[in-house]
Amino acid sequence: MNIENFLTSDSSMVMLPGAEALYREHGRVLGAGRPSSLCLPHGIPDAMLIPAAPFKIVQTSGVTLILYEEFNHFRQIFTDGRPFPGELNPAWLGSSIGRWERDVFVVETAGFNDQTWLDDSGHPHSDALKTTERFRRIDLGRMELLITFTDPKTYVKPWTIRLNLRLAADSDLIEDVCDNERDNAHAVRN
Repeated sequence: MNIENFLTSDSSMVMLPGAEALYREHGRVLGAGRPSSLCLPHGIPDAMLIPAAPFKIVQTSGVTLILYEEFNHFRQIFTDGRPFPGELNPAWLGSSIGRWERDVFVVETAGFNDQTWLDDSGHPHSDALKTTERFRRIDLGRMELLITFTDPKTYVKPWTIRLNLRLAADSDLIEDVCDNERDNAHAVRN
């Protein structure tokens, strides 16, 4: 899958003052210190927003996997009816459970650490973040993804974005390795 575009479909995204200051700082330094520049994983939805790095969705009877090309990461979305673990271990991509509501695959995720950004522009989140993703296939080659973010430590109220995904048929994921931050020394600087 590849992203066609990234649209904010809910203009009610209002950050709390501390989060707003952190977001402005990310912009002021032009994204310096971005987690992925330090070979750290992308989070949700940032891992799906990289145009040159596709991902694959693999569905089995008890678990759906999302395989990301960048950094070769994966998500496990358990669909066997289990609840979230009693104690969530904070993770880069959280802990996910999924279910079908008619033709929509609904994925709830919690248990994030607070080390990732929501997107390339540096929208922050806390360890209280919970996401609800709604994957709906529009036709053979396109899928709509609605993501609702609930994070009372960072945002005034829940807010939602819409992503338009398109099928990249006959494509393979290639190995992608971040070499312990040594890539940064080779970056072209303007």
